[in-house]
Amino acid sequence: MYNVPDQTGKYAVVTGANSGTGKETARRLADAGAHVVMAVRTVTKGERARDEILARHPHAKLDVRRVDLADLASVGEFADGLIADGTPLDLLVNNAGVMAPPSRLETHDGFELQMGSNFLGPFALTVRLLPLLLAAPSPRVATMSSGVANYGRIDFADLQWQRRRYSANRSYAQSKLADLILTRELARIAAERGWPLLSTGAHPGYTRTNLQTAGASLGTGRMTLTRLLTKIDLLPSQGVEQGTEPLLYAATSPDAGPADYYGPGGRFGLVGPTAPARTTRRAQDAAVNSRLWAESERLTGVALPAHAL
Repeated sequence: MYNVPDQTGKYAVVTGANSGTGKETARRLADAGAHVVMAVRTVTKGERARDEILARHPHAKLDVRRVDLADLASVGEFADGLIADGTPLDLLVNNAGVMAPPSRLETHDGFELQMGSNFLGPFALTVRLLPLLLAAPSPRVATMSSGVANYGRIDFADLQWQRRRYSANRSYAQSKLADLILTRELARIAAERGWPLLSTGAHPGYTRTNLQTAGASLGTGRMTLTRLLTKIDLLPSQGVEQGTEPLLYAATSPDAGPADYYGPGGRFGLVGPTAPARTTRRAQDAAVNSRLWAESERLTGVALPAHAL
């Protein structure tokens, strides 16, 4: 079991904190002393999760705020609210996401749902919150990727799956590869500009959450490959408490370094204690990474703030 270092006095934002790895991350950060903003799409679910955490940890400091990563206006409102509060942000945990809806769906802004929710929304949130992060003494951004990033490809000619035949799994892989690229490119930018910001990444292996079932049946009740594999349990899997540890390690360990990437170190990289994870070569192409960052700024209308350059 990974023991989260003392987080007393730290202010953290965790997206998708109403369930799964997000809820577990919020719980353990708060138990270690952090003041945690539980950033959720549905406030009632976030409040229910907060109350469940408080039942175990009555002294936890938890706020519930709404953000819909599939809606850039919502991302802007959430970030503006935090900026108006003026509290330096020590930690941003980009955890929320959707997995493999069987048909192509779109975000409020017209992006393919997985690329929009899993990457473009978190990208916009991260960049918008940079002024608050850089106001903290040792800020961190920890971003959740996935082992499927290893077979993802960034198709700049069709990022939104408008021309190709939609593939739920390949679309998910592209979005999670993009998350891994976000981790690395943010680390590069921080080093280039001399920021004290640490950008790290993680993946949960095969952790049993509602991500596999909720996303894979989104908009339909039919059985999909993802739901089938989950139902018949062909692969080694683990519970949320263990599966959250790579993300917690990336977010809090004093031994984590810039662009470090962590995941389960056991069978097939799906289960087990936290260990360094292999970063696919497709996330190490400097030209692709820089191009994706620039394209993300264009698509979201969110760019590095001038006073943070």
